[in-house]
Amino acid sequence: MSFLEDLRWRGLIHQTTSGAELEQHLATPGRVGYAGFDPTADSLHIGHLIPLKLLMHLQRAGHRPIALVGGGTGLIGDPSGKDSERSLNTREVVETNVAGMRKVFERFLDFSGKGGAKLVNNASWLEKLAYIDVLRTVGKHFSVNAMIQKDSVKTRLESREQGISYTEFSYMLLQAYDFLHLHRAEGCTLQIAGSDQYGNIVSGIDLIRREAESGEYHAYGITAPLILKSDGKKFGKSEKGAVWLSADKTSPYAFYQFWINVDDADVGGFLHRFTFLPQEQIEATIAAHLESPNKREAQRLLARTMTAFVHGDAELSAAESASQALFDGDVRRLTAKLLDEVFADVPQSQHGRALLEGEGTQLLELLTATSLVQSKREARQFLDSGAVLVNGDKVDASRRLRTEDLLHGSAILLRRGKKNWHVTRWQ
Repeated sequence: MSFLEDLRWRGLIHQTTSGAELEQHLATPGRVGYAGFDPTADSLHIGHLIPLKLLMHLQRAGHRPIALVGGGTGLIGDPSGKDSERSLNTREVVETNVAGMRKVFERFLDFSGKGGAKLVNNASWLEKLAYIDVLRTVGKHFSVNAMIQKDSVKTRLESREQGISYTEFSYMLLQAYDFLHLHRAEGCTLQIAGSDQYGNIVSGIDLIRREAESGEYHAYGITAPLILKSDGKKFGKSEKGAVWLSADKTSPYAFYQFWINVDDADVGGFLHRFTFLPQEQIEATIAAHLESPNKREAQRLLARTMTAFVHGDAELSAAESASQALFDGDVRRLTAKLLDEVFADVPQSQHGRALLEGEGTQLLELLTATSLVQSKREARQFLDSGAVLVNGDKVDASRRLRTEDLLHGSAILLRRGKKNWHVTRWQ
């Protein structure tokens, strides 16, 4: 399949400009395309995976991708998808975020060689522009009548409480200028973005057309659909918040768990959109999943593929090992790092290590200081029924906790039933 045919099969195209002309244009290797990323944080999250993957598909098809980090436009704020004014970030915050995002891009795009990917920061050209020059060379090409019809502006104008500032209203001029600048400086002819950016892409194409000296120009756009989960909620967040592509913000184990817990109704579409797996394998996996959804083989393939893609095979192996240990109850084999990752969001309590010395401390008494029971009577009932486990082993009411129960010298894991965990920390 051609580049565009592959994207269509994977459900990654919402709109394109120029139709057959774009197809013909991309038939020649070496074209240059870019996608922009707002520096609102010092990393990327899985909501950014679609434009990032589109750049990777572009590179695999023999073209040159440019990742644009909005160090300049990030000082302004994109009104798209926002029902109220953004808080303006300081230059220091934006610069820190740009540096953090740079590290992520370098893991996924090939920047080597003459035709390698390129990372640019639009602050390098936007901050050099004089206000009067912008009004004369860019602003004169924009009709306010047309600008207020853009969805990102129209929605805000209809809200009497919020409205839109001139600052955010001007964002589309700067984004259009980005396309013009890259067209001139890098020979860039393609902009890639989410479907909410289609109007901004068209504005950039129109600006290039108006500024074309010879009257001939090549500028196109591709938008990808915004991804929603089957329940209608925005993709990219878990119950704990955004799922990040950096291990220090979302652990590889938590990342793996996000994908393994994808709903049956979503897993097929996610295999198409988020992996590079071949068509035959995806279709075979979905067919097998429809036959036996309880086996969750599609989720397993998705989780394995995405975790290896983002964090590497070693972290995938560790995440799978941790998942199996948790399922078996054999938590003693978890490394200290994995123990912290797996139980990061489990209720925890702090205790004095001296209590474990000698005869130790009675578990019956300790349970009342945890999230697992409400009273000493309830603690005894659970212990007598064999519902309480210490580090994966069933215990009774006579059990005492001692120093030798410590995992990695600092923690003892308590469980009631199948899912209720509590981590006791000892210092």
